[in-house]
Amino acid sequence: MACPAGDVLALATMTRNTALQEHPSLPDLLSGRSIVLVGLMGAGKTSIGRRLAARLGMPFRDADDEIERAAGCTIPEIFARFGEPYFRDGERRVIRRLLQGPPAVIAFGGGAFMDAETRAVARQSAVSIWLRCSLRTLVRRVSARDNRPLLAGGDHEATLSRLMGIRYPIYAEADVIVDCGDESPETTTSDVVSALQAWTPPNRLTVTLSTTQYDVVIGPGLLDRAGALLAPVLPQKRAIIVTDKTVARLHLDRLLAGLAQTGFATHTVVVEGGEATKSVETWSNVVDQMLEQRVERRTAVLALGGGVVGDLAGFAAAATLRGLPFVQIPTTLLAQVDSSVGGKTAVNTKWGKNLLGAFYQPRMVLADMDTLATLPARELRAGYAEIAKAGLIGDAAFFDWCEANGRAVVGGDRDAQAEAVRRACAFKAAVVGDDEREEKPNDGRALLNLGHTFGHALEAEYGYDGGLLHGEAVGVGLGLAFKLSVRLGHCEQADADRVVSHVAACGMAADLRMLNRRFSAGTLIGHMRRDKKVRDGALTFVLARGIGQAFTSADVPVEAVAELLRDEGCEV
Repeated sequence: MACPAGDVLALATMTRNTALQEHPSLPDLLSGRSIVLVGLMGAGKTSIGRRLAARLGMPFRDADDEIERAAGCTIPEIFARFGEPYFRDGERRVIRRLLQGPPAVIAFGGGAFMDAETRAVARQSAVSIWLRCSLRTLVRRVSARDNRPLLAGGDHEATLSRLMGIRYPIYAEADVIVDCGDESPETTTSDVVSALQAWTPPNRLTVTLSTTQYDVVIGPGLLDRAGALLAPVLPQKRAIIVTDKTVARLHLDRLLAGLAQTGFATHTVVVEGGEATKSVETWSNVVDQMLEQRVERRTAVLALGGGVVGDLAGFAAAATLRGLPFVQIPTTLLAQVDSSVGGKTAVNTKWGKNLLGAFYQPRMVLADMDTLATLPARELRAGYAEIAKAGLIGDAAFFDWCEANGRAVVGGDRDAQAEAVRRACAFKAAVVGDDEREEKPNDGRALLNLGHTFGHALEAEYGYDGGLLHGEAVGVGLGLAFKLSVRLGHCEQADADRVVSHVAACGMAADLRMLNRRFSAGTLIGHMRRDKKVRDGALTFVLARGIGQAFTSADVPVEAVAELLRDEGCEV
């Protein structure tokens, strides 16, 4: 039988399953996409694939059959004459052409999904389904077969066990996993259809910068799928997880299980919670523990927690071995909408907040909406301040949405939270993409500091002891920034009233008097002078000409700030 080398690349004519029946409805997001079945030999990819194609009214294509038709010989003959590397190269190209064609149900060969290029193409144009079987099931199904090159002349159970160890961590990167056992093919097919109908991919927002880009992935259940989501973007399946004690108790086990499913080796560094943890001492300890684990430059650092953990772990990743791959896995609302996106990492010093750090972008951000269900109400409210801030800076329509839905967000409404995170992240991604390192002389990324000059001064006055959360300080700062804008003639009093009213309606302190603490105007201004936004010794504020019309200003008279603070109840 002739088996010319070049013919492996040709594609034979495919057939459409024309069974007449009512087809089950699938989500619109599957429109135009192929369905790929992966799994070990004996998983039932061909038998299930044919049935699935019939039910869905789609063509069925078996990648192994297509290769044999194109080559003019069987796969065992290709292995015998040319070897496995040659076969895999041809398989890769045939599958690429199949995926570039009209939507179809495609059964991959057992080793096809092991190729990184093939997986990447499948992610772009198909939804992949792993038919996961136990070793006992596979051994029983292949016991009478002698046409599998990898089973030829060997112990089937030992060979399959070895292949499971190698391939299952890769198969776990599939979009959908369906467990198969002794049930009938029709039952398994029904399970696959149900899984497809239930499948909802997470939202993805791309942050595009001059030198890199990465996705912010938003949705439920992301910790359980962390390995599948991160494997394509990380150079090594080894990671250091940095988290705090509270988050470790709530979410670490889910993350570890999700990573283990795709073969990640992990080590966890647990720190205390709270803003006081963002210290040079804690940062040094984290770096020491990472180095003790003999991290390599391809070892990833995963920040599981709120803004404190993200800033701390990000700066450790930036400095260790001159830069390790970094992933943000924010578990608070504030971190999901703000600190995890944009690459700012830092620790605090005795001179002020975030004064020692680096711009260091993550490879990916995983915002698992399920983690918000464990947050105290106070944390949700504090995080919401950063959401409202996005609308106040440059999206008046979004602030209108906030006024209508803000109380639902802080009240735990899952749909409202997801929409708020998506819109706030999209806004920040656009701002960061235009001015990554905050280098524009005016506006640019510095606009994201709306409310922060006041807010950071308040946090410093509290001593970062948890008495005032960052988001709570920003909430007060937003109102003060608009009130200062009114005093300087930039915006209407009605705009400042809207801001203060909305912050209060969402359960936060909206002005200094609501903090029930005595402040000194001179002391707060002293904290502002140490802020990293100071330029040439002058205080820099983000002010507003109205809702959604923020701008930066470096010529604000200190006297005007002092007068505002005194009028808000501060001592001299």
